[in-house]
Amino acid sequence: MPATTVRFDQIRSLPFGSISGTYTSLGGPTAHLMRMMKIVNNSNADITLSFDAVNDNDYIPANSFALYDFETNTDASFEFYLALGTQIYIKGSPSSGSVYAILIYGKGQ
Repeated sequence: MPATTVRFDQIRSLPFGSISGTYTSLGGPTAHLMRMMKIVNNSNADITLSFDAVNDNDYIPANSFALYDFETNTDASFEFYLALGTQIYIKGSPSSGSVYAILIYGKGQ
């Protein structure tokens, strides 16, 4: 049965001093099946996003955000989520600001 109540996971963040040219985890792994994810790059540098700390998966310019809506246009026969236990990693070279991850899931998932 599909979830009917939206829940926000605890925000994940990294200040500029914790971000470098090598991948650093952005909070802990997901504890739910995530329906939406927003990465906010409030830093003054471009960042690269990865889900395995090896491969570059996305690029987020300085002072911008990326929104991933995994549930758009799905139905009961096909559900699309960010997997349980997914770890988000970022790298870049900012000298100010922070990077945030906002994750949304359905109650009971």
